Amino acid sequence: MQSYHSAARASTFVTGRKYQKTLFGVMAATGAVGLSYSILNTDKLTTAHCDAVGDDKQRKSQGPITDSDPMRLRMEAFIKDLQNRIVNEIQQLDGRGEFTRTTWERKEGGEGITCVLSEGKVFEKAGVGISIVYGQLPKAAVEQMRHDRGKDIEADGPVPFFAAGISLVMHPHNPNAPTVHMNYRYFEIENPDGTPKLSWFGGGADLTPSYLYEEDAVHFHQTLKDGCDKFDPSYYKDFKQWCDKYFFIKHRGEARGIGGIFFDDLDDQNKEKVFSFIKEMGNRFLPSYVPIMEKRKNMRYTDDMKEWQQIRRGRYVEYQVSGYFLILHFIWALLSYNAFVLVFRFGLNTPGARIEAILMTMPLTARWEYMHEPALKSREADLIDVLKVPRDWIPLV
Repeated sequence: MQSYHSAARASTFVTGRKYQKTLFGVMAATGAVGLSYSILNTDKLTTAHCDAVGDDKQRKSQGPITDSDPMRLRMEAFIKDLQNRIVNEIQQLDGRGEFTRTTWERKEGGEGITCVLSEGKVFEKAGVGISIVYGQLPKAAVEQMRHDRGKDIEADGPVPFFAAGISLVMHPHNPNAPTVHMNYRYFEIENPDGTPKLSWFGGGADLTPSYLYEEDAVHFHQTLKDGCDKFDPSYYKDFKQWCDKYFFIKHRGEARGIGGIFFDDLDDQNKEKVFSFIKEMGNRFLPSYVPIMEKRKNMRYTDDMKEWQQIRRGRYVEYQVSGYFLILHFIWALLSYNAFVLVFRFGLNTPGARIEAILMTMPLTARWEYMHEPALKSREADLIDVLKVPRDWIPLV
């Protein structure tokens, strides 16, 4: 058995940069960032790690975070503020439902806040979560990051890291109204003295309608493009095409939705400029989505339309589940068989808010029908045509 597991680990190390990017992106896109980074935290804390946690905690106790503070504290402050603003406006948009707020802390360093609204007037389910994690990358993860991502990491491990991100998914009741997903995150590897050695950003936003309204697609994409163009004229085109490829359900041969933007490992410009880009795009979530919801939330719909929505929700679940399997494969590759079983049994199966945070992305209801095909030339078929061949909703210039 040992030789098989060693071979499995080796095969993962040679899959290349693309696999590694996909894995860390899936962690975020499926809402499993906190759990996944916790799983990587398999070694005892180093002195540098403890110093970073203590220094940050002391600094936060002294007053508001400013532009002179470390990037990790500024990103944490931004996502906490963004979460509050989104929760407040979405709750107001719903008009009846209220978000349940759950907080958690990690003894190794870090915290999280998960806000979930269920069975509201407008939203069947809406979740907005943030995770702040201090941890240790074990030797195997360091080797893979060095080999596949080309990261200049001198130590063999464990290596201190910091990760912070915000992730949301919202599923409306009305089939005319689209599901939306957004995620923005920051990852940092630290020097022995606790200062940042390497860092990068990732994230994106995408729309998943059950019924296609071209004006909604144009509005969503235009709002994102306007933000991208403030920083780099190539961003929207590159990130839109990346999104089309990334959120693709391979076993169905169709995209999850009508896209948006997606990017990872973003460190191509000055860190301050990239952080400004992250803030710009995070702040564009509400103006990209709320106007669409205002138009669609009270539209009439039929039982057949609701049934189609549930089938499309099933596709959404399939994409999320495929992401979880990729995470488990990554854990298998990094750890021994016994460690993998331990993580799966006592990590994923441990009752508590972290599992709920992962399942936050799932709709309350979904439907699967055997060999279901929409009627030719129907509105449902129109959506499938777009999902099979992603469309450029605005000129890619």
